[in-house]
Amino acid sequence: MTAPRERFDHAYYERFYLDPSTRVSDDEQHARLVSGVVSLVEYFGQPLMRVLDVGAGLGRWGRWIATNRLGVEVVSTELDPEVCKMYGHEQRDIAKWRSRKKFDLVICQGVLPYLGDRDVAAAIDNIAAMSRGFFYLEAITKSDLEDVVDKSVTDLHVHARPGSFYRALLRPHFRAIGAGLHYVRDGELSFYELEASR
Repeated sequence: MTAPRERFDHAYYERFYLDPSTRVSDDEQHARLVSGVVSLVEYFGQPLMRVLDVGAGLGRWGRWIATNRLGVEVVSTELDPEVCKMYGHEQRDIAKWRSRKKFDLVICQGVLPYLGDRDVAAAIDNIAAMSRGFFYLEAITKSDLEDVVDKSVTDLHVHARPGSFYRALLRPHFRAIGAGLHYVRDGELSFYELEASR
């Protein structure tokens, strides 16, 4: 496995998000993901008033929510100042930043595998402190890299960690719901036994 990527420049976004021959997914595929996650959050009974998108990239989550859930506040963050300027994100490092605001849904898609171990732990602590509801996490694991991902359209410059690494950090703060969704342990919602981990 190669070393984790350090820069997320124009070439990175062109390769993995814009070029139809090499991108991971297109807008339509991504819209299905956002629709599914938001629909599950609403199905379980979480009012959706404020959303945080960590490592927002092209801003697909925010655009979908602005179009389909009018009035929902979306805060989006990224590291690269040019990307922030281009897509309207706040420049934040999730391993060091914690807002005083609480969010009904926090999204962290494809960010944590690029961070060092200590930064992942700090990021999850910060996300938990800002969560009053659901957390959607997508983080490629070592097993995913070996058996699941399409290597021709996946950035392999990540930390190849076992899923147990992430689960151990999530467990004190969140209950796993499934399909990448987690719910805060001190939350008010109740779940059937087979809907959420104990």
